[in-house]
Amino acid sequence: MDAAMAITGDGRVTQTMEFLSRLLEGYTGNGFSVRLWNGATWPEHGCNKPRITLVLNHPGALRNTFWPPTEATMGEGYIFGDYDLLGEVEALFEVVDYLSNRVTDLPRWLGCARRLLTLPAGEHPLDGRRFARFQGLIHSRARDRQAIRYHYDVSNDFYALWLDSRMVYSCAWFTDPAESLDRAQQRKIDLICRKLGLQPGERLLDIGCGWGGLIQHAAAHYGVEALGITLSKAQAGYARERIEEAGLSSRCRVELMDYRDLPGSNRFDKIASVGMFEHVGESRLEQYFRRAFELLKPGGRFLNHGITEAVGRPKTRGPSFIDRYVFPDGELLPISTTLNTAEAVGFEVRDLESLREHYALTLRHWVRRLEERHRQAVLAADEVTYRIWRLFMAGSAHNFHTGLINVYHALLLKPQGGPSGLPLSRGCWYADGGGS
Repeated sequence: MDAAMAITGDGRVTQTMEFLSRLLEGYTGNGFSVRLWNGATWPEHGCNKPRITLVLNHPGALRNTFWPPTEATMGEGYIFGDYDLLGEVEALFEVVDYLSNRVTDLPRWLGCARRLLTLPAGEHPLDGRRFARFQGLIHSRARDRQAIRYHYDVSNDFYALWLDSRMVYSCAWFTDPAESLDRAQQRKIDLICRKLGLQPGERLLDIGCGWGGLIQHAAAHYGVEALGITLSKAQAGYARERIEEAGLSSRCRVELMDYRDLPGSNRFDKIASVGMFEHVGESRLEQYFRRAFELLKPGGRFLNHGITEAVGRPKTRGPSFIDRYVFPDGELLPISTTLNTAEAVGFEVRDLESLREHYALTLRHWVRRLEERHRQAVLAADEVTYRIWRLFMAGSAHNFHTGLINVYHALLLKPQGGPSGLPLSRGCWYADGGGS
């Protein structure tokens, strides 16, 4: 510490070094370093090539980041420019996991806080996208529209920079880690069609259709009549343009509509919901599955692709970064809760497949592609939005990798009595020739 004082003549450097040493006392992970605004580094004799370096941009960066000590505040330190991240962002979350335990240990945290509060505070260097502030009852139709548009209507150009050519914003399905994102997303879409057993002339509903990749593929390659619904104006407009360009308007369409407002019953042979389920909420779970059950014809299949959380996963202390800046009002539930509710409304659970490792791979592709197009992303949105997605996707990759969250294909059947019509073996779903 004396060396740092001699080099800089700045007591704030000493206080910063002491805070970091106290905060990360006992941390045994490798490849993490901190670089101060004056060029000094912590630890002073760290590794030469750290996996991730946290660069403090001003003397008040740590106070802005850790006071109050919540997940949202720590994320805000990055997105609003108090610190930068150089290297492999996913590696940061090994440190975050450690810190999450430290700040809940009150005696230890008080010792850190005394040093932290000697540091100055100041304005965040960057300005841009702000956290979600909505009105109305959570998971009401009006509030759900606000939440969906907050996330998905950022900019089609922004998403196009790092998604695949079909604009599929959900977990891909890889047969090899080196496979391209485009190929893996095509495999995923086709796998869903095979699990549903799509046949020419059948009616398919896609709840939360995104930019329309699944319904276009199903109409073009399986001969179905496909309807996609979304609450995002940007997605609906983009999907309609792509459908018209592909010459599929007679068999494929997109409506700006809430799943709760679809009229009628027994309308569809098959239903898919891919990456929308996380927005439903536990209070609406029964309503969601019941509406899907009513819309399906007897013998129809429903593939629900959704992210879940591990049973007993520790709850976030204070506001969640993702809830404030990424997916407001989103809820992750254990898979057991999902399946119990589906069965309670009458569905028969026919197949369950975890794609956890596939989502970690998908997110790493997205992060890398986003980083490679940093400048274009800022032009399409802003610097803060770029940082939000970089941080959220890297953190999500870590959470899938460690098993804190998971993603499942749940194939559900509306019973009609007698045979289900499903194949006796899953093999035909994964063979190149397909199958029902």
